[in-house]
Amino acid sequence: MARILIAGCGDVGTTLGQALGAAGHKVWGLKRHPADLPSSIQPLAADLTDPATLTVLPPKVDAVVYSAAAAGFSEAHYQAAYVEGVHNLLNALRQAGQHPQRLLFTSSTSVYAQHQGEWVDEDSPAKADGFSGRCLREGERLMWNSGWPAVAVRFGGIYGPGRTRLIDNVRVGSATCSDGPPIYTNRIHRDDCARVLEHLLKHPKPEPLYIAVDDDPASLDEVLNWLADQLGVPQPPRVPQPPLKPGAETRRDPATRMRASKRCRNVRLRASGFQFRYPSYREGYAALIPKS
Repeated sequence: MARILIAGCGDVGTTLGQALGAAGHKVWGLKRHPADLPSSIQPLAADLTDPATLTVLPPKVDAVVYSAAAAGFSEAHYQAAYVEGVHNLLNALRQAGQHPQRLLFTSSTSVYAQHQGEWVDEDSPAKADGFSGRCLREGERLMWNSGWPAVAVRFGGIYGPGRTRLIDNVRVGSATCSDGPPIYTNRIHRDDCARVLEHLLKHPKPEPLYIAVDDDPASLDEVLNWLADQLGVPQPPRVPQPPLKPGAETRRDPATRMRASKRCRNVRLRASGFQFRYPSYREGYAALIPKS
């Protein structure tokens, strides 16, 4: 079976590692503090931003999944996670004489600048000029130019166990719906994220780029109102849509939601043979809402 390194073995990486271990693969999880990893994943204590710690990589790695997450929402954090970390890991693999047969890089649909409800696929221009999009695209480029077969996976908004912010906001009454045009959102359940990566590790001839979102790029208002109905609470109130702030880039800025209004297609992923466990937000969120 394959020898697989998961670099940046957080929530998605751990879910993936457990599935790969159960299938008989040998899996290493690289993170700063790996003591919390399950027994099916071999712990590897290292820091992707510190090349001196990357001399402990396991030998003869068949595949590498780069699933690091930025430690914070700033340009320095994104540069460290998605550019410096990638550069350091690729160099460490080269210096160790490694020849991985496949690299996977977890990217994001935030690389797209479209924000007026446009349909987006892998051939659409990815020109978001904020630091998050620029750093992610640079990480993708480093992977593709590594000399080894590499696949970038642009995930939509990830939700799932421990990622229930939207449910919590609706439950406590802090969620709001904005007047004006629909704000389209794209999402994917955490478990399907891991399943996409496992699928692409097994695929005989994957494309170099995939968008990974579920089948339903729904408007935010639709999702919030559906959640309210499921929770048995009042639907969120409507408020005026905030003006778009040029150059603003913060996940707490409501205007960012306008900039993120696009509809991502998963046709290429579906055509590869992938089947979703949670094909829309309804199935995914229903699994997270306790049944009374």
